[in-house]
Amino acid sequence: MNEIFEGAFLPSEKMIEMFTYKIVSNHLIEQIAQQVPGVCEQYKFSLLQTYVYHEIVESKGFPIKRKAYVFEICQAKAAAAMLTDYPHFSIFMPCKIAIYEENEHVVLSTMNMEIMLNTVTSSPEIFNETTTLFETLKTMMNSLSNNYK
Repeated sequence: MNEIFEGAFLPSEKMIEMFTYKIVSNHLIEQIAQQVPGVCEQYKFSLLQTYVYHEIVESKGFPIKRKAYVFEICQAKAAAAMLTDYPHFSIFMPCKIAIYEENEHVVLSTMNMEIMLNTVTSSPEIFNETTTLFETLKTMMNSLSNNYK
């Protein structure tokens, strides 16, 4: 067992599952990845950065067999509120969506923010805003996984 998770009550696979929000899609990864900019705009997220990881690692001499994309997105109002009162959350920012191939499917995943957002309940306004942001992010990911263009 991984040293970090020694003494944990859950096996490491369950811990990862608990900290990850994941959707499986049968659509082509390229179709989903191409939709991200427009869907971000539709759901009021700024797309900050796009990483085409399979190309990045291949260019460094480490080709992989699966395609993998990571998108860094942000809602500035929520980010500003969080950084103002909870600067230690900056390590979790910006929000990321990973899209990768796994077992003949495409997986869309992000960090499950619910656990960490429960630590900001002392500020109801920020808690409500960030909880709404996470719900919007999940809705956006569901839209990406189901859309055909």
